[in-house]
Amino acid sequence: MSVTLAHGAGGEKTLELLNKLILSKVPDILKRTPEGAGIDVLDDGACIKIGDKYLIVTVDAYTVNPIFFPGGDLGKLAASGTINDLVAMGARPIAVLDSIIIEEGIDIDTVDKITTSFIEVLTRENIPIIGGDLKVMPRGQIDKIVMTTVGLGIARRPVIDRELRPGDKIIVTGSIAEHGATIMALQQGINAEKYGLHSDCRPLLRPLLDIVEKYLDKVHAMRDPTRGGLAQVLNEWARDTGTLILIYEDKIPIRFEVKKFCEIVGIDPLYLACEGVMTIAVDSEIAPILVEELHSAGMEDAAIIGEVRESEKFRGTVVCKTVSGGLRIVEPLRGSLVPRIC
Repeated sequence: MSVTLAHGAGGEKTLELLNKLILSKVPDILKRTPEGAGIDVLDDGACIKIGDKYLIVTVDAYTVNPIFFPGGDLGKLAASGTINDLVAMGARPIAVLDSIIIEEGIDIDTVDKITTSFIEVLTRENIPIIGGDLKVMPRGQIDKIVMTTVGLGIARRPVIDRELRPGDKIIVTGSIAEHGATIMALQQGINAEKYGLHSDCRPLLRPLLDIVEKYLDKVHAMRDPTRGGLAQVLNEWARDTGTLILIYEDKIPIRFEVKKFCEIVGIDPLYLACEGVMTIAVDSEIAPILVEELHSAGMEDAAIIGEVRESEKFRGTVVCKTVSGGLRIVEPLRGSLVPRIC
């Protein structure tokens, strides 16, 4: 078997590769962290209990092509993605480390713009950079620049995605597929800005975490839908909890420009990455309250898009009720729609 781009797309092929290379080799007793969660959960981060709080640790590599795009660049993407992974675990970021691998011959001003963007995001969010690493590879042995980050955060009560339960409502905090559509357009030589496409790349620490923290006991799952998009997140939640997730096509916020682009190229926006949106599963009682507070905080596109149900026949399945009133199964991502996306 050879490694393909599909193995890095965040879908079923990625899980197959992880199982083969790592998960099948690690003894079960070593998959968990002490009084926390590790690769036994495969969430946005690992959590370790320390006293009455939890240390949340996340690590990610960022390799987007192109490295500059409408709405952001590799540096902004790396900083925002790291912050959002911590927020998705219910954690307040306390520090970040970064590792940068640069191709020989790249213009120093290009690297400077990326690192400046990275630092500006962390500075605005008041998150210290406490260490890192820098390497230079010979020309042609790496494509321009790759950034890897480690994020550290503290959570009073971590949000572990396996706590999803029947009756929960599914919320998205904004319009979906904007990052994926933008990068796909650019990779196909399309002028994204001309067609109104721009990435939603941004950190979600404020005001999202301030709002969510008030209802942590009622929040049962959070994930930022990056590789594989909303479809992959919901499929993982349904599979890991043995539930049926029903979503409503007419409730899912998608900007007109993004929807039009997806129709033209024949891509389902449910599978395209978001970099400034959170998917949240919450107790049905507080779902409308949470959405109302998100609207008041400026997230005007936040919406309840579906619900979690119990079903013996369709355990582990995501179903979409279409605008025409029909039902379709939303499969997990199995191929690679957009390589080098984040």
